[in-house]
Amino acid sequence: MGSLRKQTLISSILVYIGFFIGLINTYFYVRNGSFSQEQFGLTKIFFDFGQNMYAFASMGVIPVIYKFYPYYEDNLKENEIDLLSWAMVASFIGFILVVIAGLYLKPFIVHNYIEKSKLIIDYYYWMFPFALGMLFFSVLESFCWAIHQTVISNFLKETLMRFITTIFILLFYLKIISFSTFIYLFSSLYLIIFIVLVIYVLKIGKLHFSFTISRVTKKFYKKMLSMQLLLFSGTWIVSIAATIDSFIIAGFHNLGLASVGIFTLAQYVSNLIQVPQRSIQPASAGILSRAWKDKNMKEIERIYYRSSINLLLMSLFIFGNIWLNIRQGLEVMDVQKNYLAGLSTLFILATARIVDAGTGINNMVINTSTFWRFDFVSGIFLLAMRLPLTWFLIGHYGIIGSAYADLFSMTMYNLVRFEFLRRKFNMQPFNLKTLYSIVLGIVAYVLCYYLLNGINGWIGIIVRSVLFSGLMIGGIFLFDLTPDAKQLYYKWRGIEQ
Repeated sequence: MGSLRKQTLISSILVYIGFFIGLINTYFYVRNGSFSQEQFGLTKIFFDFGQNMYAFASMGVIPVIYKFYPYYEDNLKENEIDLLSWAMVASFIGFILVVIAGLYLKPFIVHNYIEKSKLIIDYYYWMFPFALGMLFFSVLESFCWAIHQTVISNFLKETLMRFITTIFILLFYLKIISFSTFIYLFSSLYLIIFIVLVIYVLKIGKLHFSFTISRVTKKFYKKMLSMQLLLFSGTWIVSIAATIDSFIIAGFHNLGLASVGIFTLAQYVSNLIQVPQRSIQPASAGILSRAWKDKNMKEIERIYYRSSINLLLMSLFIFGNIWLNIRQGLEVMDVQKNYLAGLSTLFILATARIVDAGTGINNMVINTSTFWRFDFVSGIFLLAMRLPLTWFLIGHYGIIGSAYADLFSMTMYNLVRFEFLRRKFNMQPFNLKTLYSIVLGIVAYVLCYYLLNGINGWIGIIVRSVLFSGLMIGGIFLFDLTPDAKQLYYKWRGIEQ
């Protein structure tokens, strides 16, 4: 657990630095006199379009890499490992198929978005290089997960890419470049960090391309293909479910890209809650794969439990600070007033993120086990709920309808995976400390709200944040809610345990 905790801590710090940079970026996206809501909404469409293209083009190779890499590592020399080589070939073939499909579907895109979301049509072809970079980076990133080099990939994706985005944004904000030039540069973001990651992996001597079929590939190729084909469908399904809302919002005649912009800000702020989760997942992939291979159920159960309690506490900590200060924060930062309409959406989305975080890394536990096929089944279940719910609720309630669809579907999705692990392996991550953690978050929030809500401006934001953070941290230690808290404290103090 020490290696996982260390990588998670370092990755979390890097990711939070990245999110701080992202906050600066978002500020320049949404402040008065900057990007329009439509232009900001287009950047969201780029990410969602790229995510779906990547999910299809990857051909299911991402989980195959970190699932089977331990078998290659134990039986072959590094320069004989052909897993990454064939994964790159498969993903490149997948991308060619995606480009062909994208060209074929262009008339459909034009028909649905020309009226309220014309920018999507204007910059449609620039989404393809964006998706290509996302695809290649994600394949190499999964290899980094397998070789326990998660810090560098997290740094590139969560920190460096946002810093480069800052440069592009400032060039547009200062009227040095046009919006068209900004989009051209924006489309190269993932390609830039992919090249940097290639250079790093080459430098540490871990990047080898071998197109000679190894004995491990010959032994496991049927299992790998079976996993790849099934998880390909599951990954694409989950990707569609996670990104469908922005496309539906952009397509509705009474909403369009301006509403996507408002939804994007609410979604970005709520995604701050997922930072620790996004850090622990790649760090846990290699460790869990090794634990399953070695049949170390005790280690798997411990990681599952600790991920749940730690992520729940961190999500409550982050959300409490956000919700105490969000309205005044938007006002003092001179954000366009139209974005205030997304606060209710933010609250529902944040609740969904807390539910997802609090159930731990159940997806990684399942994906790295021999029951990874269940991920496909649960993905079908998620999509079956998400698509009709999102379409119906957005049509009737606007962007907040998407948030309600997200909350309901993610709750049910995690409930299914929780119940699967409980019945199949007799593992479940909850106990009384889970309840105490929720009570602590609610009590700390209520006290800070009623005592300090009348203090305005930056002083109020700082005072509320300090008091809430102090109450949460004090409560975690007082009630011993997680063993990792004291272990980190002792390590920081240099105290032998």
